[in-house]
Amino acid sequence: MLVAGGTGFVGVNLIKKLLRLGAKITATLYKTPPLIVNDKIRYIKTDLRFPVDCKKACENIDLVFMCAANTSGAKVIAETPLVHLTPNVIMNLNILEAAYEACVDKFLFMSSNTVYPPLNKAVKENDVTNEFYESYHIVGWMKRFTEIVCEIYTNRIGNPMKTIVVRPGNLYGPYDKFDWEKSKVIPALIRRAVERHDPFIVWGDGTDLKDFLYIDDYIEGMLSSMEKLDGFKIINIASGKSITLQKILKEILRAASYEDAPVEYDLLKPKMIPKRFIDITYANEKLGWHPKVSLADGIKLTVDWYRSNHQ
Repeated sequence: MLVAGGTGFVGVNLIKKLLRLGAKITATLYKTPPLIVNDKIRYIKTDLRFPVDCKKACENIDLVFMCAANTSGAKVIAETPLVHLTPNVIMNLNILEAAYEACVDKFLFMSSNTVYPPLNKAVKENDVTNEFYESYHIVGWMKRFTEIVCEIYTNRIGNPMKTIVVRPGNLYGPYDKFDWEKSKVIPALIRRAVERHDPFIVWGDGTDLKDFLYIDDYIEGMLSSMEKLDGFKIINIASGKSITLQKILKEILRAASYEDAPVEYDLLKPKMIPKRFIDITYANEKLGWHPKVSLADGIKLTVDWYRSNHQ
């Protein structure tokens, strides 16, 4: 099987799980060297913006996990949103075409909950309206466009390829990006806590409601989706529980032993989706899947990993 994006946050954690399952893995890498070295992993250095590299990666492959993407945090999305458009669209289309030409049995695309409109209810898989929260308009359309292309490969051609679209919650855990330019909210807060920033700056007012999911739970859900779903399917893999950033911050400061941090909220920083509730009924019913790692445990595991690997 192929893990496209084998040195990224999701790709690395997926490879770790596949190794424990005894799988033989092909993984792509771009600029980052391999983070996991094992005889069962065949790494291919590729630039997925080029069709020839995608074809090379898909040779003799039965299952494709498309985890490769140009990703970043809220600051980059606000200041240079186009960095998420063309490179990702090109990579997604190229790898889909290469997988189809290689007669891959099943293709899994990792989408995003940004494809949903701003709603005050828990979004189900069919709640897409092609309207997006303004700050995430470009990212949302990039992901949604690729979802539509996946459906074309399964339902609109004579010799179809099975495609699964997974829409995750906000993921966090080991091997995430902790650099200031690309980190998302949890790794950014963890780094500030471990480094004991004074003052401790938090973007926004801390009342945003998010659905956070520990990476191991997500990997389990993604693998189960690949195994149990057929044809073209879209599925939410999330915690099903939305909590405020204030509560997240409390858990992070506790895990980092910095509960007396002088917290200051910066209301001028880029805004994220203020409320996101995700319905995971479909995953419960079709996969028998539900998250197992509590928020407190997941934060503690991530803080400990960061301390061991980045200090």
